[in-house]
Amino acid sequence: MALDMQKLDAFLGRFVGDLGATFNAGMVVIGDQLGLYKALAGEPVSAAELASKTSTDSRYVEEWLAAQAASGYVEYDAATGRFGLSEEQAYALATEGSPAFIPGAFQLATAALKSVPKMTEAFRTGAGLGWHEHDQALFHGTERFFRPGYAAKLVSTWIPALDGVAAKLARGACVADVGCGHGASTILMAQAYPASRFVGFDCHAPSIERARACAAAAGVGDRVRFDVAAADGYPGAEFDLVAMLDCLHDMGIRSPLPRTCAGPSRRTARG
Repeated sequence: MALDMQKLDAFLGRFVGDLGATFNAGMVVIGDQLGLYKALAGEPVSAAELASKTSTDSRYVEEWLAAQAASGYVEYDAATGRFGLSEEQAYALATEGSPAFIPGAFQLATAALKSVPKMTEAFRTGAGLGWHEHDQALFHGTERFFRPGYAAKLVSTWIPALDGVAAKLARGACVADVGCGHGASTILMAQAYPASRFVGFDCHAPSIERARACAAAAGVGDRVRFDVAAADGYPGAEFDLVAMLDCLHDMGIRSPLPRTCAGPSRRTARG
């Protein structure tokens, strides 16, 4: 067998990049959960100072900072030995409400990888892997990844793009949010349209429990209801708007979706 060494080197270079990115995903989750990014968003600090601010071990923090700087996720000043975040890095890594906030995506990805043994078995058997069978961190990561986009676009851009829908919601309508997860999209719509009623449906009971708590905390519990139901069997036919946001690709194909349902990038209004 004659190997083309240039092609092999190019492939191995891609592998090294992918391997580094895989490990870096875990480092981002650690930095997010320990508050390291948020603590770096102010004045540049040394590893010891960052450890003190976050009640963490300085030796581990030093290694984490070095890896993050090498990955371009953290700034390092060799003259002072201090680390910090640029405004852009802080916007993406430390500002939870920003539309560019990314730690939730890494939380989602690392949680999904915990199901690799189940996925491997599914390859052998042909059986499906239910959304509810994933690690709990996947549901939290999904909400944190998609919520900033909803906050930035759902009410200001997506709904107004539908002819007459925003006006109808302002007057008072009934909305179903299918595959609502923790209810981020449902709650945002309820806050924007106080005259309307909203019902969120999801097949994952723990997510529905979380959504109910979030609605109560947001002060919209009187206008929002969350029920456990599958996308092909949620109750009711009185809805003026049925929304499905970033959930269709996670649904098993058992039967045709209700005719009033729209895909992740489309919304349908009735009446």
